[in-house]
Amino acid sequence: MPMNKPGLSGQRRLERRWGVLMALPAILGFVIFTAGPMVASFVFSLTDWQVGGTPEFVGLGNYTELARDELFWTSLSATTYYTLGAVPLVLIVSFAVAMLLNQKVRGLPVWRTIFYLPTLVPAIANVVLWIWIFNPDFGLLNSLLRQAGLPAGQWIYDESMAIPSLIVMSTWGFGNTMVIFLAGLQGVPRHLYEAVSIDGGGAWRRFWHVTLPMMTPTIFYNLVVGVVGTFQVFNQAYVMTEGGPNNATLFYVYYLFRMAFRESEMGYASALAWVLFMIIVVITFLLFRNARRWVYYEMAGAR
Repeated sequence: MPMNKPGLSGQRRLERRWGVLMALPAILGFVIFTAGPMVASFVFSLTDWQVGGTPEFVGLGNYTELARDELFWTSLSATTYYTLGAVPLVLIVSFAVAMLLNQKVRGLPVWRTIFYLPTLVPAIANVVLWIWIFNPDFGLLNSLLRQAGLPAGQWIYDESMAIPSLIVMSTWGFGNTMVIFLAGLQGVPRHLYEAVSIDGGGAWRRFWHVTLPMMTPTIFYNLVVGVVGTFQVFNQAYVMTEGGPNNATLFYVYYLFRMAFRESEMGYASALAWVLFMIIVVITFLLFRNARRWVYYEMAGAR
C-alpha cells in the first residue's frame, strides 16, 4: 500500500497563501495590461475596424493586404536599415568607452558619470536637441563643418542622409549599454590576463584571447536588446521627421501609429503589430540559435 503523503503544515499553507497574495498584483497587472491587450489586438487584427465603427470580421484580410501595401515594405526596409546600422555602431562605441572607463585613471567616477549623463536626458528633449544639431542653417554640426572648411549637409532633411544621421544620433544614448559592458569587463578574471602576459602577449593578445571571448555573453545580451529596441524606434520619426523626407524615415512603429491614430484603422494597425511581434520573435530565435557558435559561457564550459 502506498503511503499517503503528509499534508502541508499550517505554517506552509499560510506561507503559500501569502505568497499568492503578494504575487497577485503582478499577475493581475500582466493579465490586464499585457496578456489581455495582446489577445484583444489579435482579435482586432482579424477585423476591419475603424474607431467609432463596428468591427467587421475579415479573417486574414488585413494580413494579405499588408503584402500589397508599399508603405508596409517601405517601413520595414527603413527599420531594417536603421537596425543594421545603429546596433553595431552602438555596440562598438559603448564597448570601446567601457574599456576606457575600466582603466585605473584619476577621476574615474567623474568620467563614468559624464559618459552616462546623456542617457538621463528625457527622450523628447533628446530629440529636440538633435533637431538643433542637425539644422542645416544654424545647427551645431554644420557650424563646426563650416569652421573646419568642410561642406555642410542637409542631414535629416535629405532623403539619402536621413537614416544615416539618425544612426549617428543613436550613439548619444549608449550609456545603458556601456554600463552593462563595464560590469562584464569587471567580471573578467585577472589571472587570465596575467597568464597571457607571462606568455609574452601584449595588449592586443589580451583583448583577443581573453577580453573578447569572456565578454561574448554580454555582447550577445546587448545585441538582442539592441535589435529588439531598434525595431521599435519611434520618437525620431514622430518628432523629428514625421516619416520624411519622402518616407525615408517611415519606421515601422511610426507607420503603425499613423494607421491606428491618424487613419483610425485599428484592425489594420493590430495586424501590423502582430507582424512586428512575429518578426522580432523570429530574429530573436535566430540570434539564440546562432549564439551557440560564438558565445562562450565559462561555467558551462561550452559554447
